[in-house]
Amino acid sequence: IHHLVQDHTTMEVLLGELRELMAGRGGLLPEPLPFRSFVAQARLGVSREEHERYFAGLLGDVVETTAPFGLVEVHGDGSGTEQVKREIDGELAGRVRVVARGLGVSPATVFHLAWARVLAAVSGRDDVVFGTVLFGRMNAGAGSDRVPGLFINTLPVRVGTGGVGVGEALEGVRRQLAELLVHEHAPLALAQQASGVPGGSPLFSSVFNYRYSRMPDGGPDQPHGSGLDGVELVYLRDRSNYPLNVSVNDLGTGFALTVHAAVPADAGVVCGLVETVLGGLVGALEEGGGGWLSGVDVLGAAERERVLVGWNGVVSAEVGERSVPELFAAQVVRTPDAAAVICGDARVSFAELDARASRLAGFLRAQGVGAESLVGLCLPRGVDLVASVLAVWKAGAAYVPLDPEYPAERLAFMLADSRAVLTLTTEEILEDLPADRNRYVALDDPLVVGALAGGLSVDSVPPFVPGQLAYVMYTSGSTGRPKGVAVTHGGLANYVGWAVGAYGMAGGGGAPLHSSLAFDLTVTSLLVPLVSGSAVVASAAGGAEALAELLGVNRGFGLVKAVPGHLPLLAELLTPERAAGSSRRLVVGGEALAGADVRGWLGRVPDSVVVNEYGPTETVVGCCVFEVRAGQEVGEVVPIGRPIANTRMYVLDAGLEPVPVGVVGEIYVAGTQVARGYRGRPGLTAERFVACPFEPAARMYRTGDLARWGADGQLVYVGRADEQVKIRGYRVEPGEVGAVAASHPGVAQAVVVAREDVPGDRRLVAYVVPAEAGTGSELPSVVREFVRARMPEFMVPSVVVVLEALPLTVNGKVDHRALPVPEVVAGASRRAPADAREEVLCAAFAEVLGLPDVGVDDDFFTLGGHSLLA
Repeated sequence: IHHLVQDHTTMEVLLGELRELMAGRGGLLPEPLPFRSFVAQARLGVSREEHERYFAGLLGDVVETTAPFGLVEVHGDGSGTEQVKREIDGELAGRVRVVARGLGVSPATVFHLAWARVLAAVSGRDDVVFGTVLFGRMNAGAGSDRVPGLFINTLPVRVGTGGVGVGEALEGVRRQLAELLVHEHAPLALAQQASGVPGGSPLFSSVFNYRYSRMPDGGPDQPHGSGLDGVELVYLRDRSNYPLNVSVNDLGTGFALTVHAAVPADAGVVCGLVETVLGGLVGALEEGGGGWLSGVDVLGAAERERVLVGWNGVVSAEVGERSVPELFAAQVVRTPDAAAVICGDARVSFAELDARASRLAGFLRAQGVGAESLVGLCLPRGVDLVASVLAVWKAGAAYVPLDPEYPAERLAFMLADSRAVLTLTTEEILEDLPADRNRYVALDDPLVVGALAGGLSVDSVPPFVPGQLAYVMYTSGSTGRPKGVAVTHGGLANYVGWAVGAYGMAGGGGAPLHSSLAFDLTVTSLLVPLVSGSAVVASAAGGAEALAELLGVNRGFGLVKAVPGHLPLLAELLTPERAAGSSRRLVVGGEALAGADVRGWLGRVPDSVVVNEYGPTETVVGCCVFEVRAGQEVGEVVPIGRPIANTRMYVLDAGLEPVPVGVVGEIYVAGTQVARGYRGRPGLTAERFVACPFEPAARMYRTGDLARWGADGQLVYVGRADEQVKIRGYRVEPGEVGAVAASHPGVAQAVVVAREDVPGDRRLVAYVVPAEAGTGSELPSVVREFVRARMPEFMVPSVVVVLEALPLTVNGKVDHRALPVPEVVAGASRRAPADAREEVLCAAFAEVLGLPDVGVDDDFFTLGGHSLLA
């Protein structure tokens, strides 16, 4: 019998009548009642206007869908759902009935509240809405309990779970369920329209069904549940368009639970959550119901242990027991004549590199550099850069990486903020560095060269003090000020020591150095080869093209470190022959990694391994990894995997409680690799580096990244909790860029957002309001140049859109969803192609930029291009 014309009561009535007929008692059955009487009762009962008033009061200020596990698709056919059935523990079932009877409520009310608490945890909200299935026969007239037909109706229940006690919340649910009985025949569409949820979006995506039954819930696994001799019931599995359905069968004494769930929800996990919360609620009510509803545990002891301990990084005393300078010194002893750095025609052995670093360390000490001092490094990739890093550590100091390509204003801020004692550079770069009061030492200055040759050397390595500074690396800041992350030797030693073993660097091969020292992925390329006895092969040019050239010339690298945007570029720049055998491991980090790019690389280099490495600068480069090999199934988004040794990663809700498997929460990182904090920013440090509630006297870093645990214990990155984004592998705070754009005298207001109007091509777009009317025509190019003079190239907006006013929400905030899609057009006075060659080039540029056409004289970057597209 199709569900369209029957419900659970109908089946009980039908089987009961069959039983009487087969027993020869058919004449004793009451006179059948027509279903049309119910229809009339429903239409002539509560008016539509009364329904509208009630649901407007209940739901008028609900503006977002309650989406458990992020599930919002309510138009499916249920074919992708998993079903799990479980009986509630008998002892717990008895306690539910006792406490409900004592409080004058039904067990259904207790179960509804339990589901609200679970729903709050799996949707990340403290104000939840879900559908409840109403019996439909309470106000359907006399005898409706024995009329076959579909009486049930689904209507919304709203429960606030934050800042409310268990007892108070239970009374609120009891009252609301009683009110819903008055409106049990109201159309669901009416309730949806009365809410503040935009049209086209569902009000809820989960349904809770509490039903009273005189027989166990049947199903394909219970083919003989009719109770009639010689009659077999054949069940078809009911499917709902809702992605999460929870049903409770009240069997008179016990309770049976059935869950249908679509991925990423796990039906078995949901069953466990419901039972855990039910036990916690009953316990709280037995003690008077005074505790907070939000304080009722959602995870059972075993599940909590699994996500907090079982899936976290192993504790290893061996990893990180020696500092990076100590590891390098030991390598010098083992392989003094092996190549340590190769750059063009220059080839320096471990012994020669160590000698250079020792002489420079002696020079630095003579300049007053010592423990906890900071030394700026503004040098090109090459031997001097590598020797300078080692020299700073031998002198007992820490380095501040400075990219020579950064604008002078940004470099000036970093030097002033870090209070660097001096900065090592070259005479060529020195010409472009900010003067101020900064002290520079050009390593190729003849006087410096002479001083290094005749000065004292520092041959020994300072004792390993895990808490001592190793480097201070600046990242984007939301206030317009970059923030310096203070990384310790202990954290660095743990990462490097782990990476040597995990990435198989004992097998040699070295690594290419193609990125800026100011980008923390360079730490891997620079240090992991040096401590494992292989060479750092540096490219002075840098970038994707330089990396491709290094891979094409040098065969068999032990590892290559890159950002996801490099993978499709390398596929274009390297022939299959040159790509094959280029590297044993491709370690990718910096932003989300697409499965298609991984499959493409492994298709060309099947003998290599792709490693998706996750880690904020504040936790030393990488703290979580996932490896992919050829032939391995990988989804569209590659997981970030599991934490590395001596690192713990917690996925927590707003109350710092672990979220269930499949639920999105914020990543917090604890362990050896957590940085000291932000240089000179105690307030910001206290905000982001917080006490860890799961480890005594430990801190954890609040990343602002969102992720969820998969059922296999792998972490899946979801996105940012704030507006911070990754652009071409660099972490960028759009607010910082917006603050700079807004500081232009011709700009009254500015907001910068990251857009991905073309899949895979994320770029910054600035929306500006002119300070004076009629001055907007030249403003886009002026603002871009203004920002370029003050910020790195990757932080310059690809497009600047001029608006008369910024769109605002009802709360007065900028409405990001209302910001228009930028229209990038070629120059109005452009020169058309003059011959076939120019026509081909312009067509290629237009294709890359996603534009209908491009003129010969148009500027690639002004039209939204960037280095990776180039």
